[in-house]
Amino acid sequence: MNIPDNVLNRLTLYHFILDDLREDEETISSTKIAQLLNIDSSQVRKDIKYLNSSGKCKVGYNSKELKSSIEKCLGFKQTKDAFIVGAGNLGSALAKYTSFKDYGLNILAMFDNDTKKIGTTINGKEVFEFSKIANLVKRLNVEIAILTVPKEAAQAMANYLAGAGIKYIWNFTPCVLEVPKTVRVWNENLIGSFLQFTNNNEIDKVENDNRN
Repeated sequence: MNIPDNVLNRLTLYHFILDDLREDEETISSTKIAQLLNIDSSQVRKDIKYLNSSGKCKVGYNSKELKSSIEKCLGFKQTKDAFIVGAGNLGSALAKYTSFKDYGLNILAMFDNDTKKIGTTINGKEVFEFSKIANLVKRLNVEIAILTVPKEAAQAMANYLAGAGIKYIWNFTPCVLEVPKTVRVWNENLIGSFLQFTNNNEIDKVENDNRN
């Protein structure tokens, strides 16, 4: 089933909520999920329809069944191996984020051109020099690269990754990449998310001021 990206994003947020429920909370309503995320409950119900899950009127959804449906739909139980390309502050922080493994993402190794970092380990992930990428991609059959290099090196590295056999690039650089049609790029726009957050807060502030 082809699920839109914005729905996939919300389903992961629903999973976070379900994962935090107490053991005795056997059901959850679309209204509660909507209130926690500040969205409309009808949107929650539309999203959950993609899972072929149904709730009961005035009762809600079975929490465990809904959580399991999201995990099955999004493939959390299917392990996907990946490399982090760029062992700077951001790359190192991502390597230390242990929850990735809970959602099926397994970081195998890291890569950098800093001789002081090469040969070290970050959270158990060894840092190799960039020239080792192609060989390890082929040897370990890795298709995913998490790109965290500086902006000026991003396009050249994307070209190299595509040539090395990488099929998916999770791009954390502030750069729009040009890649072959055989490679898919997901841009993680940190600056855009920050500006969206702050602008929304400014709008709320203006609305509150106008009411007062």
